[in-house]
Amino acid sequence: MAEYKGSIEHEGIVKKTDNKSVTVSIIAESACSGCHAEGLCSLSEKEEKIVEIPGTFNVRPGESVRVLMKQSSGYAAVLFGYVLPLILVVALLIILESSGVTELAAGLGSVAVLLPYYLSLYIFRKKINRKFAFSLKA
Repeated sequence: MAEYKGSIEHEGIVKKTDNKSVTVSIIAESACSGCHAEGLCSLSEKEEKIVEIPGTFNVRPGESVRVLMKQSSGYAAVLFGYVLPLILVVALLIILESSGVTELAAGLGSVAVLLPYYLSLYIFRKKINRKFAFSLKA
């Protein structure tokens, strides 16, 4: 991952292209994937992510490209994926604990708040996806 003028940039391989979009495969690597003990360590991971980029581009399947996303979109993804759920869980835990509910019920209730949160993210995924615009740099 490299930064380029306020953007997050990843190397990718074009998998499919049509009149409406380009599908790109990105290999997300853990920070320690370059270590000499990578093959022996269970902590190093490589995961393939598929990104669909709307628009028409002059690229072919198998071609190497760079996928760009605004850095602010990356911050928003972290906010929706990690920060807000953490705040919800901790806030509900504090509220339930201070209201005299048992620790078990408070713990289960605070974790249970994640179900409607992630369900609402799933329901509004198309609207949210519009905020995370990817672009292509051949």
